[in-house]
Amino acid sequence: MIEPICIKSIHLGGYGGALKQLSIGVASGHGKRVIHCCGHEGSYEDMFSQDQDSFLEAMADAASSVVNHFKDNIAYINVMANMSVDCDCCNVAEDPCMQDIGILASLDPVAIDQACIDLVTNSDDPGRDHLLERINSRHGVHTIEAASELGIGSREYELIEI
Repeated sequence: MIEPICIKSIHLGGYGGALKQLSIGVASGHGKRVIHCCGHEGSYEDMFSQDQDSFLEAMADAASSVVNHFKDNIAYINVMANMSVDCDCCNVAEDPCMQDIGILASLDPVAIDQACIDLVTNSDDPGRDHLLERINSRHGVHTIEAASELGIGSREYELIEI
């Protein structure tokens, strides 16, 4: 039986970037449940009673496992297109609310996600506030903070336009 365990990450992750894909996107069904239960075994129902920051920290921890496994043999590409407050895996996702910003590439998953958040924040696109409300109300940046504290990347970056 396939359980709809992406529900919490859509609504509570705040945004989808490299760190979310490294955690939720790479995890097995069992692994997704452990992440959603904040690093503990739990039932489907347990996934909805967890502390928000603990969930985001569990995503960062799961992402660190993938980063540490691949070490220097992985690159990250975030496509900032069709940005919506909902995940593309949602059955009835809201339409995109911002114009496309571009494609970012990095060897650092923390830096690339921080750069994406900063590009949205600094945009003058009329849909920016709607997207930022979702990110901020879910404390989405905490995944970036937690991943940085785990040492898998840096929030510092330099944008190089090509």
